[in-house]
Amino acid sequence: MADSLYEIPCQTIKGEWVTLAPYQDQVMLIVNTASHCGFTRQYAELEALYQQFQEQGFVVLGFPCNQFLQQEPGSENEIAAFCEQKFQVSFPMFAKVNVNGENAHPLYGLLKRQAPGLFGLDKIKWNFTKFLVSPQAKTIQRFSPITSPLAISQQIEGHLMCA
Repeated sequence: MADSLYEIPCQTIKGEWVTLAPYQDQVMLIVNTASHCGFTRQYAELEALYQQFQEQGFVVLGFPCNQFLQQEPGSENEIAAFCEQKFQVSFPMFAKVNVNGENAHPLYGLLKRQAPGLFGLDKIKWNFTKFLVSPQAKTIQRFSPITSPLAISQQIEGHLMCA
């Protein structure tokens, strides 16, 4: 098991294996996404944040997940096409992952341990749970699915100013 979230292998939506090491000096917003969810419209806000702050060292990382009422049933190619065509998503997207249970992706295991949810629970409750990670993962904050990505912009700016 990797000690650092920057060492955990992740598969991109195009099938390439990478780590998050290239983002170590950036502010990251890591989100479990779904194409057929009531929160799917948040893709537009995530893209707006990415466009607003990417030049300052910010990145959104999308991790599709089909664990919640099978709201992400498509293949990686279908997910990528949907995100690009419907929301003009240009931020990095990854292959589908599990965020809960024994097959949860190690990245989500680490994020949940570092930023537990309400009442200290580590389980992810729904799609579009957001983890804001400061440079070098000094702090990790969790935001619920109902939190608009745009509502996190002040926290993003604060981390960017400290970077």
